[in-house]
Amino acid sequence: MSAIHEQAMNYVYQQVLQRLLGHFSRAERTALQLLIQRLIVAAGGLEQIGDYKVLVAHGGGKSSSYALAFLRAAQLTIAGRAPRSFQLRVATLRHTGMTQAALDSIHRGYSALFFHDDPRVELLMVENQEVLPFNHLRPASAAGQDAGRRNMLMVGHMSSGGIRASLCNDGYLSLGDFYRRITAWDGGVHALASSDSPRKQNQYLAWLARTTRAAGMKGHSGQPLALNALFSRMDDCSAGYYRNVYGEHYAAQDAAAAKEVHRHLAYIGVADLLRATEHGCTALLNDFMGYKQDEFAFQFSTPAYANPLLMAHLHGLHAQVLQGLDYQQGVTRFIEQAIGFMRRKQIPDVLIAQAGTRDGRVLAATYAREFFGLEESQLVCLLFSPFIQQGQRLEAFLRRCHPGMLVALPELHKALEGKPSAELIQHWIVDTSGLPLALLQHLYGAHVAANAACINSEDGATVPHGIPGH
Repeated sequence: MSAIHEQAMNYVYQQVLQRLLGHFSRAERTALQLLIQRLIVAAGGLEQIGDYKVLVAHGGGKSSSYALAFLRAAQLTIAGRAPRSFQLRVATLRHTGMTQAALDSIHRGYSALFFHDDPRVELLMVENQEVLPFNHLRPASAAGQDAGRRNMLMVGHMSSGGIRASLCNDGYLSLGDFYRRITAWDGGVHALASSDSPRKQNQYLAWLARTTRAAGMKGHSGQPLALNALFSRMDDCSAGYYRNVYGEHYAAQDAAAAKEVHRHLAYIGVADLLRATEHGCTALLNDFMGYKQDEFAFQFSTPAYANPLLMAHLHGLHAQVLQGLDYQQGVTRFIEQAIGFMRRKQIPDVLIAQAGTRDGRVLAATYAREFFGLEESQLVCLLFSPFIQQGQRLEAFLRRCHPGMLVALPELHKALEGKPSAELIQHWIVDTSGLPLALLQHLYGAHVAANAACINSEDGATVPHGIPGH
């Protein structure tokens, strides 16, 4: 980079900083100075800050977008005071169900913060356990979508149709692999910054412990003393959970791909700095960063209602198919529980009102089809979970949902037992469930459901901080 070009870029960066600070209140400017102090101390002083690399996990949510704006302001402020500033690695977990709207919102924020041409900033994405450069226009990985759909179905059936388990487990269990990979990739990072409160982090870790215990896994004794060890434990728990779900069909991932960098990983919390200021961040996020709330976004930091509109849809199907009630009754009951959260997340009232109606049902069904590749009939099959425990619910499932197949009940059992059976019967089971026959036969032999615990606001645990939300 020539001296003239470098001078021009520094001018651009300072213009970005001034625009950014123009949206900061007095309280936010104070919080920014405190954040800068934390970063300098963590790096070992201003003279060391240029070699210091900070990781931020960013899924496009309001909280992480707000934290990202603060970290960029801190980076550019330090650059104006010292010869060099810290490096920033921003990583997104592209999970099954992540919408194009969420990716576009992330891209707009990156552009507003002038990340794309700054050599001090890395923009990365982890998809299907692979680290890639962030590209909001990259088509979703077909292999990743297939794996996500298969995991959702298997977890759903093994949890006896648990709605939270079906929608949440795969996303939360993938965090261990995500953090191991992104903290170790290309030399690793020195620190991890998070906008999640210790309470939210503890809720996640308490959920992880209960979920793995419910799946029949032995708990870990003692507390991990470092973030690297914590991420390793999270990844091991995920592997153990899916080993239980899939049995002999479990395919272990290449552990070498997530080889750890043996370095102390510092934790920089920003939740306390932002808590008192975030009520006034609307202009900063909307006007400056181009942030838009994605109504179907997966809420990593609020697991009780991780995907409220899709959860409402499944509750409606559950009421209709398993309880003999109206679809709308199931949706309404769920909305009554989640209404406070949905309004805090600024889900439009028109969409909330639409849930439970014909149009709302079509919208949710379209989302499930486009992102999970699942038809409504396959979601109903998941909720019924008719194949586990030697097909104890199979006859009831047929009577309720497919009465024309009752005559084939003995043949269905044969197919699920692995005995010779008509090819037409096998095709019907596969199409109805969305799972291959080998996995259906595995479910048939499953006696104990790997039920996942729910994360709720009362849960707590004493664990190291450092599980950032998205």
